[in-house]
Amino acid sequence: MTLRATSFRRAAPLGDTPFDIVVLDADQRHIRRKRITLQHGDEIMVDFERAAKLEHGDLLVLDDGRVAEVIAAEEELMDIRGRDQTHLMQLVWHIGNRHLPAQIEEHRILIRRDRIICHMLETLGATVTDVSEPFHPEHGAYHSHGH
Repeated sequence: MTLRATSFRRAAPLGDTPFDIVVLDADQRHIRRKRITLQHGDEIMVDFERAAKLEHGDLLVLDDGRVAEVIAAEEELMDIRGRDQTHLMQLVWHIGNRHLPAQIEEHRILIRRDRIICHMLETLGATVTDVSEPFHPEHGAYHSHGH
């Protein structure tokens, strides 16, 4: 029997203990209607009223009242650093100009690994390091769906 989840709750410090987890990458966490498999093999039909961007720690609420926790998968990324804040902002502009999903932090930018983009950024003076960690890209305006 396939379970259904028609809602979710944002991560909370306390609350229900999840009966299972699901590990999803950044693209998979942008979801409206999709069949997903939990860590221990149960299938869930996610069927939200509108598309949602699930975050690490969010809870899928199942029809039977149980919850499954969303875990952000580690992804193959590039850690990009500039010489200073101004240089980092220039690098952000170049990345944004190519409409690449990016996680923008105070001292670095994370994007998915791409050798061509890596070369471009290094040519612009960036320090680029391969990393493997959860990816939390900025919410683009085209993904808002009225949230």
